[in-house]
Amino acid sequence: MNQESVINRTAPTLTPEFKTAVRQQTSMLAPLERICLSWLARNMPSWVKPDHLTLLGFAAMLIAAVCYALSKWWAPALLLVNLCLAVNWFGDSLDGTLARTRNQQRPRYGFYVDHIIDAFGILSILCGLAVSGYMTWTIALAVLVVYFLISIDVYLATYTIGTFKLSFYKFSPTELRILLAFGNIRALSHPTANIFGDRYLFFDIGAVVAITLMAVVLVVSVTRNTITLYRAERV
Repeated sequence: MNQESVINRTAPTLTPEFKTAVRQQTSMLAPLERICLSWLARNMPSWVKPDHLTLLGFAAMLIAAVCYALSKWWAPALLLVNLCLAVNWFGDSLDGTLARTRNQQRPRYGFYVDHIIDAFGILSILCGLAVSGYMTWTIALAVLVVYFLISIDVYLATYTIGTFKLSFYKFSPTELRILLAFGNIRALSHPTANIFGDRYLFFDIGAVVAITLMAVVLVVSVTRNTITLYRAERV
């Protein structure tokens, strides 16, 4: 028995009935972003495929993580992270738009690949930040845990409710990239900040604020989704 036969036997069988979830994008920059992505998709060379953009976005995240780690010895590497964030936005945001523009959607493949790549991407970024010394390992781990919990909630809601939330309270990954880019510029010249007479790492302070806000969003979202599903399936 050859390897291809083994893979075919062990691969799960996909059911033909698949309903794409409704995408819900209400972030601050969403209207402008849609215009830009639509223009880019219409003018993209035919040889550029959605998978190329997906890989470009993922590569940018990995390089950003390496740049964060390098910033421990060469602080200007933080500015290279900002360049990587821009490239990541280009690849990660445009791949789906390009597929829809060309009517080449692969909803199950795209959903799975995009979000498993996002998971590895955020893991690499936070590891790079922790290695850099601009954020402590404990705080980085806490950010990762809360981020993954929100991701799990979003994906479960996508499957059970049929709505895929791309943003929370006017914030989406695009706005978060911009905030992170400004944070990198600030940390380049002032890596610490004074809080109540004590000095802390600037990224640690920002991360604690982010953890608190994400935790609130998580609790609200889980509560709302639970109530929605309970009302939809009363015994």
